[in-house]
Amino acid sequence: MAYNTLLFDIDDTLLDFQASEAAALRQLFVEMEQPLTAADAAYYHRVNAELWQRYERGDITRPALLIERFNRLFEHMGQSGVDARQAEATYRRHLAAGHTVLPYAREVLQTLTRDHQLYVITNGVAATQRRRLRESGLVDYFNKVYISEVVGAKKPDPQFFESVAADITHFDKQRALVIGDSLSSDILGAAQFNVDSIWFNPARTVNASDVQPTFEVADLRQIPKIVG
Repeated sequence: MAYNTLLFDIDDTLLDFQASEAAALRQLFVEMEQPLTAADAAYYHRVNAELWQRYERGDITRPALLIERFNRLFEHMGQSGVDARQAEATYRRHLAAGHTVLPYAREVLQTLTRDHQLYVITNGVAATQRRRLRESGLVDYFNKVYISEVVGAKKPDPQFFESVAADITHFDKQRALVIGDSLSSDILGAAQFNVDSIWFNPARTVNASDVQPTFEVADLRQIPKIVG
């Protein structure tokens, strides 16, 4: 099967979100002139991941998610009276500046863009994602960027994929491929929309879910051989 339409997630698929998140959190606490322990940072990471999964299921709105994660962090740290909205704004400013490209992402995109149509599909905050793509230099490889808050639906909701497909000229499900690191967002969304997928799993995490990707890779350099 040769694929001509490739739908790429951004965070932890092309850009190192874990590094950007850690750096943004450190900078937030530097500006707050407060210490941040490794345990506190790990707690934030767990809470953030949990809330984004709730967002994907439709259990929480994105604006509520962005504030709730800091409310829970400061509560965990025993701090009261901290302005979670201001903390989110400061964190967001630093996060938008984080755009470390994952190994081989640029080279793989350079190869794929010669014979394929490349698109971004992301649930991230629009202003943040656009800046990160622009400053990383990756935006030039893509025909268009689709962001959930602009589309009006989010991954894995089939409506997100339906809106994207309707906007792409001559979109063919049989020749489209979703590429991402999240089983609950990218891969589930692809399955529900009946398109093939590649699960990017560099840590070789065991898939204990019911969500099954069409392909699985641990190295982005494996993708060109799959797409044909």
